[in-house]
Amino acid sequence: MSVVTAHQSSSISPVMPTYNRADLAFDHGEGCYLVTGDGQRYLDFAAGIAVNALGHNHPHLVQALKGQGEKLWHVSNLYRIPEAERLAQRLVEHSFADTMFLTNSGAEAWECGVKVIRKYFSHQGQPERFRIICVDGAFHGRTMAGISATRQTKMIDGFGPLLDGFDVVPFGDLGAIVSAIGPETAAIHLEPIQGEGGIRPLDASFLQAVRALCDEHGLLLYLDEVQCGMGRTGKLFAHEWAGITPDVVSAAKGIGGGFPLGACLTTAGAAAGMVAGSHGSTYGGNPLASAVGNAVLDVLLEPGFLDQVADTGDRLRAALTSLHQRFSVIETVRGAGLMLGLKLTDQLAAGDLVAALRERHLLTVPASDNTVRLLPPLIIEQTHIDEALTALEDSLASLMSTTKTMEGASP
Repeated sequence: MSVVTAHQSSSISPVMPTYNRADLAFDHGEGCYLVTGDGQRYLDFAAGIAVNALGHNHPHLVQALKGQGEKLWHVSNLYRIPEAERLAQRLVEHSFADTMFLTNSGAEAWECGVKVIRKYFSHQGQPERFRIICVDGAFHGRTMAGISATRQTKMIDGFGPLLDGFDVVPFGDLGAIVSAIGPETAAIHLEPIQGEGGIRPLDASFLQAVRALCDEHGLLLYLDEVQCGMGRTGKLFAHEWAGITPDVVSAAKGIGGGFPLGACLTTAGAAAGMVAGSHGSTYGGNPLASAVGNAVLDVLLEPGFLDQVADTGDRLRAALTSLHQRFSVIETVRGAGLMLGLKLTDQLAAGDLVAALRERHLLTVPASDNTVRLLPPLIIEQTHIDEALTALEDSLASLMSTTKTMEGASP
C-alpha cells in the first residue's frame, strides 16, 4: 500500500502551495502598469522580478511574437534554428563572449555555466579541479546545484544532502576568497550585484581584484548576471562598469522581456570542452523564444537606449536618496541603474513596506537583508519616478506614524 493517499483535495490546492502569493490578480498590462480585471492600475516597479525589461504589451515584442507564432514555434535542436543563430551572433558582437548556449531559464543557464567549468578542466586533463568558490547571500536558482552553491537555510531546509563542489565565503571578503583557493578549485563565482541577497553590489576594484586572482591561479571567472544583466544597470552587462572580461556569464530574466529565455555566454577558451553531445535542451533557443529575444535586443541596442537607462537610474536614485534623508528608517540606498534597493533598519520590516506600497498601487519586491527592491521596466519616465516617490513617501509616513503610536501606547 502506498504511504501517500491519492486525491486528498481537502488538504492541498491544485497549484502546489510553494508561493506566499498576494491576493491580487492582473488581467493585462500597459507599458509600466498592470491592470486588474476591475480596472485598477498598479505601477509596476517589480517587472516580474526584473523580467519585463520593456514593460507590458510592448508593441515591438508583441509583433515579433505574433509574426513568429504564425510561422513556426518549435523544431528542436536536431536542426538549425536561424533565429537562434542570429540572437547568439548579436550577443557575441555586443559582449565579451565568443559563443553561448540558449536555455529556457536563469537556473538552466546557471547550471550550464557550472558544466562548462567542470568540462573545461576535464578537457585540460585536470578533472580533479571542479570546486567553485561562491559568495554568501547569493541566489543562483532553486535546482539542487543552485541551492548547494548558496547554502541559504530557507532554500536548503529539507533538501539535503547538498551537492559537493561549492565553497561559500562571506560577501565582499577578498581574503576569504584567497584562503578558499586550493588544488581542486576551478572557478570563482559572483553576482556583480546581488539581487535576492538585498541589492548588494561589488565595487569595480573588488571585481578587478577577483579577475586578477583568477589569472594568477589559472581559474575561470564565472558571473551570474541573470538579474543585473541585459541593460538593467545602464550597460548590457553589469561587469562592463568594472572593465573586466569574465570567462562565463549566465543571463536570463530581461533577455526575453517576459518570454522564458536564458543564455550561458562564454569565451572560446572556456567552452573548449563543449562538443556535440556534451549538453542539450529540448526547448532552449527554439524559434519562438529566439524571435522574442531578438526583438528585445532590437530595443536594448538602439543608440542611446542604455544611456537613457543609466540617466533614469541616476534620477530614481536621487529621488530615493531624498527619502533616505527624510526617513531614518531607511538605512541606505544601494544598487545601480534601475536595480535599486532600500535597505531598512530593524525598525521596519521590508515585507511591511512592500505591502503598504501595494495598497497604494505600487508594486515592489522584498529581498534578504531587510531590503525592498525597485526593479522597474527600463522604459520608465520621470512621471513614473514621481508617482513612485509619492507612494513611498505616503507609505513610509503612515508606517512610521503607526509605529510611534504603538510605542506611545506601550506600558
